[in-house]
Amino acid sequence: MRPGAGPISTLQDYWELVKPEITFQVVLAALAGFILGTTGSPSPALLVLTLAGTAFASAGGGVLNHYIERHNDALMRRTAQRPLPSGRINPGIALVFGIILVAAGLTLLWWVNLTTLLLAALTIVLYLFAYTPLKRRTTYNTLIGTIPGALPALGGYTAATGTVGPAGWILFGMFALWQIPHFLALAWMYRKDYARGGHAMLPAKNPEAKATAHRILVYSVLLLGTSLLLPLLDYTGWIYLAIIIPAGIGFIWPSVGFHQKQTATQARRVLLASIIYVPILVAAITADHWLL
Repeated sequence: MRPGAGPISTLQDYWELVKPEITFQVVLAALAGFILGTTGSPSPALLVLTLAGTAFASAGGGVLNHYIERHNDALMRRTAQRPLPSGRINPGIALVFGIILVAAGLTLLWWVNLTTLLLAALTIVLYLFAYTPLKRRTTYNTLIGTIPGALPALGGYTAATGTVGPAGWILFGMFALWQIPHFLALAWMYRKDYARGGHAMLPAKNPEAKATAHRILVYSVLLLGTSLLLPLLDYTGWIYLAIIIPAGIGFIWPSVGFHQKQTATQARRVLLASIIYVPILVAAITADHWLL
């Protein structure tokens, strides 16, 4: 920690380490899975255990990711001022902090059920030891990263049901597909920085922007198609359908714009649409569950 750092700034640094934006998205994914898998009124205690355990495990994984990538982060303008590469927090302390958070999260999920615990553990292992190192080796890292990125949704479903079911796998597929345009838009916006940091992101490795734009559009369309499987197979009703179709079109629209014209403005629109999509999805599943 830097000399003279005050308690407020130190707390802000630790808060940054847990990757709050990603942790929030992960918790939303788990909530979507839990509500989708719930029959009748959910158990408040089970829901709290599931979301708290997921949050702690995700936060711990974020801290450990900061620890693993601290040297590469120092090479990128966007990440050079993070707590570890800037020297504001000691790497050893961050390592212990991350392990404690993961342990706390997995302990809470142990009280949920074994399947959910194992899915959370698998998520952390794949995130730290598959996706993270592959970011510097292959442009397929984004595709591989969709697995740990989508598992929390499946974990939320198993928390409610105790088992993996078709509806859970459909939701898993939705979150996997959602991540591709989300991260490709972000990677395109910071492609030079990613290249400087040695990351093998498609926009950094492939100078042809159309390749990135094509994938963003294809996966946005696939997301809408996959989202329709839930009502088609009678896992959700018309309220979900009435919400998710406009949300899907709202995601595809900026993807079409980026496909036509690859600019920072269009990429930001794709990114914003992806960020908005997840809470809308959760709201659609929740409203459908409670109102039908």
